[in-house]
Amino acid sequence: MPDSATMLGNGLVLIGSAIWVMLPAYLPNNFAALTGGGIPFDLGKNWTDGRRVLGDGKTIRGFIGGVSAGILIGLIQVYAELSGFIPCFPPHTMKAVILLSFGSLLGDMVKSFFKRRRGIDRGGKWFLVDQYDFVAGAFLLTLLGDPEWVFTTFSLPLLIVTLVLTPLLHRTVNIIGYKFGLKKVPW
Repeated sequence: MPDSATMLGNGLVLIGSAIWVMLPAYLPNNFAALTGGGIPFDLGKNWTDGRRVLGDGKTIRGFIGGVSAGILIGLIQVYAELSGFIPCFPPHTMKAVILLSFGSLLGDMVKSFFKRRRGIDRGGKWFLVDQYDFVAGAFLLTLLGDPEWVFTTFSLPLLIVTLVLTPLLHRTVNIIGYKFGLKKVPW
């Protein structure tokens, strides 16, 4: 049986691996908020229920800025992995990086669409959905587009750690963004 130091070390590597693997999916939402504004993705149109399709919070500029940030961090990660700087974390493929980045914001937009259908305004809370939308979008799009990478990268323990860690990181980053005036609400 491994000693407690080994178990702690393995746990820290697992947490680091989860963050490392998901970084191209974690960053786009934050950078979409930083670079957003301008023309809304839904062009100000309403759905058949009379409510906005997505709302003013989902902009073309934010989408481009967010996806670009995810891909840029992914490029840096791939370079570091290929250069041997990061030997202990699972490696990315460029296809996975692109899919994680796009999927993250697509998942967020799908959530916004359904929030509007439920009558939840921009910035309104939707318990758990707000914490997992971008991860679900990133994971599903990557599963569809690069299933080999998903199945070779995500062991069951890594998937569990990702699912537990995501809402904690999401909340922490949102509180920081709120404190710095980058977000209107801390969730």
